[in-house]
Amino acid sequence: MKEQDEPVAIDPNRPMDILDAACPSRDVFVNLADKWALLMLASLRELGAQRYSGLQRTLGGISRKMLSQTLRTLERDGLVLRSVDPQASPPLVMYGLTDLGGEIAEETKALCAWTERRAAQVHAARVTYDERHSTDPVVRADS
Repeated sequence: MKEQDEPVAIDPNRPMDILDAACPSRDVFVNLADKWALLMLASLRELGAQRYSGLQRTLGGISRKMLSQTLRTLERDGLVLRSVDPQASPPLVMYGLTDLGGEIAEETKALCAWTERRAAQVHAARVTYDERHSTDPVVRADS
């Protein structure tokens, strides 16, 4: 397992710029931009708190390893809360959004809506691109 970076206090006067590789906002953005993280946030936003197996079913196609890794990352970032009801037998473990997670999940609604609205156009563009480039004898590094 990859070791996680040690949290570092961020200078409150430092301007944040996700395009700057050294900016602390970059690693937060990278975690959020992960496809499974975005889908997980959308699922928790739409369906509310869920069990591990429920999330796996909802996300469809995610491996158990990737589900666990994504949940840990989002929990570490303060976006997902893992709660355990020890009174249940076996203990009931649920995953839900924190206030901060709910905020970013709401922000992703526009991206989700745009994707659903424009998916057919994107797929058509891919077909056009693939047809245009299928006869290219050499693929240039800058193309």
